[in-house]
Amino acid sequence: MPHSLPDLTQALLDAAREAGADGADAIARQGTSLSIDVRAGTLEQAERSEGVEFGLRVMVGQRQACVSASDVRAQTLKLMAERAVAMAREAPEDPHIGLADPAALSQVRDAAGLDLADDSAEPDPAALEDDARRAEVACLAVDGVSQAQVASASYGATDVHLAASNGFSGGYRLTSRGLACVAIAGTGATMQRDADHDARIYQTDLRSAEDIGTRAGERAAAMLGAQQPPTGSYPVLYDERISSGLIGHLLGAVNGAAVARGSSFLRGAMGEQVLPAGLSLTEDPHRVRVRGSRPFDAEGLRTAPRDIVRDGVLQGWTLDLANARKLGLESSANAGRGLSAPPAPTTYNIALTQGEQSRDDLLAQMGTGLLVTSLIGSTINPDTGDYSRGASGFWVENGQITYPVQECTIAGNLRDMLQRIIPANDARTWLGTVVPSLLVEGMTLAGR
Repeated sequence: MPHSLPDLTQALLDAAREAGADGADAIARQGTSLSIDVRAGTLEQAERSEGVEFGLRVMVGQRQACVSASDVRAQTLKLMAERAVAMAREAPEDPHIGLADPAALSQVRDAAGLDLADDSAEPDPAALEDDARRAEVACLAVDGVSQAQVASASYGATDVHLAASNGFSGGYRLTSRGLACVAIAGTGATMQRDADHDARIYQTDLRSAEDIGTRAGERAAAMLGAQQPPTGSYPVLYDERISSGLIGHLLGAVNGAAVARGSSFLRGAMGEQVLPAGLSLTEDPHRVRVRGSRPFDAEGLRTAPRDIVRDGVLQGWTLDLANARKLGLESSANAGRGLSAPPAPTTYNIALTQGEQSRDDLLAQMGTGLLVTSLIGSTINPDTGDYSRGASGFWVENGQITYPVQECTIAGNLRDMLQRIIPANDARTWLGTVVPSLLVEGMTLAGR
């Protein structure tokens, strides 16, 4: 049966205080998830789960500990609070921990206006199965596809509530609807696999099952006959579906936790050029009907739009309270929180300035080089930014795709790479991370 999350989090705070905690915060999640997998025209797996889970962080002086559970009985709450306090008393002191000043807390305590939840009824399992079947049928209709490894449809709804002994109490509801298909083309040693998927808050926004299945099949079939590209120095075009990973390395380097421990290749770059002039990297936690939006962070601070990079120049770190204190700064209201760990910096809804050229325009501009559509493995040195990743995609000559490639490595230095990116105009604006295809000149390519 559903539980009152505000009552549950308050009961956790009361138990923590009675156990001897000087301060505490609690987060509770309650939700339902449903997933259907179809393979070879038959139902392969159907899963439904529902329940409540919660986490408690207690502070005793400048020591803290976190515990989590899913049993809402009063004796369980009492026991976990007592254990958390006992753990905190044995933990090392940290002068930077602590709850937010009550005066700094967000006055917004819900997600009104952000449209983060679809209020329509939970979909029937038969409707999800039909979506998955239609995606598989469309996938198998693509010439060259030998099988659909799996077609999946899913639904989820989660209520989240955060409360703390400094007076904060707020929560919101999130829903999601997803559809995915994984295609296999060819047989034996020549087999290739690729996929497509979509995930939205509203079912009505989801791309059609036929579109997802067809695109998954076309992507797999296009890779048939893949070979190694030549070795040398070439431009590399990161396709839009994987380009956000490149920007993710920048986000990792400006994360306050990495900066505070000195393990960031951008640790001394505040106020310096980190992207080409004219490009900005922004965060907007208040975008309507976008899954990454949040009205407040995991420490009860009001989230707000901000520039991480403006006109190519680094403007600020991504900070929670503890890491902000370590650096002598103010939190950027970017605390994220799991159930069994203290807050840590995260980001909400990132967007990179889009260019004026299409992906085809950038292909023509690059002349001869590599279009990357998939990345595997990762050797990234966070201190220096040295970058090396396995890649597959398509070889380009004279601005035209000529053949699929695999088993190659692309390498460079992220600090240099990021300052050479040229963006296309093809980003999907409904995503939480809006990054277009990115062209990077002068990459080292290891192939045949």
